[in-house]
Amino acid sequence: MRRRLTDSPRRSNKINLYVGNLSSTVTEIELNHVFSVFGPVIEVCIMNDEYIGSGQSRRYAYVKMEERMQGEAAILSLNGKLLGSHVIGVIEALPVSPVNTSPPCNKYRHRS
Repeated sequence: MRRRLTDSPRRSNKINLYVGNLSSTVTEIELNHVFSVFGPVIEVCIMNDEYIGSGQSRRYAYVKMEERMQGEAAILSLNGKLLGSHVIGVIEALPVSPVNTSPPCNKYRHRS
């Protein structure tokens, strides 16, 4: 049986963003403030080296936004812009797998 396009599952309106080249002093609160200008932010997670004990920032983060269009506007406005002392990169994060078995901050990867 052929599937029609309307038979496919609805695509979520949420968007997950990868933010790279962060200064080690940038906080999740600061990122939330920067991205909330474009729309509601659900979650901000700066990746760090807690697993090896240092707790230092790995200088990238994931930002989950409520609305895809607002996230795309954030990408267009913030990618290549200065945040603190670094020019940041902002792109859409791709899911690693469709199974949600890992902690919220580890289930996305940046596009190559």
